[in-house]
Amino acid sequence: MALEATSILALVGALLVILLSCEVFTNGIEWLGCRLGMSETATGSLLAAVGTAMPETVIPIIAIFFGSEAEGEEIGEGAILGAPFMLGTLAMFVGGIAVLLAYKAGRRGPNLELHKGHVERDLRFFMLAYSLALLTGLLGMQEEVDLKGVNYFVAVLLILIYVVYVRRTLRDEHHIEESSCPVLYMTRATGIPNVGRRGLVMISFQVVAALIGIIVGAKFFVDQVEHLSTALNVPAMILAFLVAPIATELPEKFNSFIWYWRSKDVLALGNITGAMVFQSSIPVTIGLLFTSWVLAPINIASILIALVAAAWIYHCVRRSKGVCYRTLIASGSMYVLYIILLFVGLHP
Repeated sequence: MALEATSILALVGALLVILLSCEVFTNGIEWLGCRLGMSETATGSLLAAVGTAMPETVIPIIAIFFGSEAEGEEIGEGAILGAPFMLGTLAMFVGGIAVLLAYKAGRRGPNLELHKGHVERDLRFFMLAYSLALLTGLLGMQEEVDLKGVNYFVAVLLILIYVVYVRRTLRDEHHIEESSCPVLYMTRATGIPNVGRRGLVMISFQVVAALIGIIVGAKFFVDQVEHLSTALNVPAMILAFLVAPIATELPEKFNSFIWYWRSKDVLALGNITGAMVFQSSIPVTIGLLFTSWVLAPINIASILIALVAAAWIYHCVRRSKGVCYRTLIASGSMYVLYIILLFVGLHP
């Protein structure tokens, strides 16, 4: 019992390190986007999205390469698939609640104000990339299929898809102003103004230091998940799929909540949809190349649910040319379906 309590405390400590480091990382990335003159959509869907996606990305990498052979691969695959699923369901639900609360408080309207084609593009790329992950997962369930060549081909294809996505996103206009960025944490800590070349050095130092914190926290997190799954006799995949993505995606949820509250909808939704594109391509590529990628039925179900949730939002955008809080809440309700399937699978 004492060992379990110690593992739980260590798990919480590792999560705190990850979350704090990720917040500092995101703050620096936002300033980097301002200095580079990037558009609001690119800052949200690329820099902020990739920055806040770092914990979810580092955890499966650490699990696959440094975890025990069996549980490490299981945790890695669970974390890889859990991230897009949580983003497409639970993160959308939190965003819908944020818009609803702000609307009821009279701070904003019920509909999101987005740039033309932004959400549609993100969701199209996500559904394309994640459909490929689903295809390889289904093929992996067929014993007579040699997956090595297929997985390598799909991995290269996913990288190309993300490169095309980045290029198209960088073409957007609507540049973000430095006045809209939160104060750089290094400036708060040192009192040194964030200007000129010295400011760029401060931004870079903050980003690198935060990234190191994310990696260290992720390593300890994976270790404690393995210890707890063994001590509690709980499948490592369950902890990886539920605990890891919910906790490590708090930066996306928290940042998006604040941005929705302040009516910065492009940054808020772009932070989520951009992370969905990244998570469905880069981490999935790692899984295809360095794991057996033989997915359990519950993992296949999570992919299907995430795709249905994304398709629902895409349909609403195409039909009404906009998104309201009800759309986000409805998408997030798909998370409940997964929980039901998960526990039915555990206790048939």
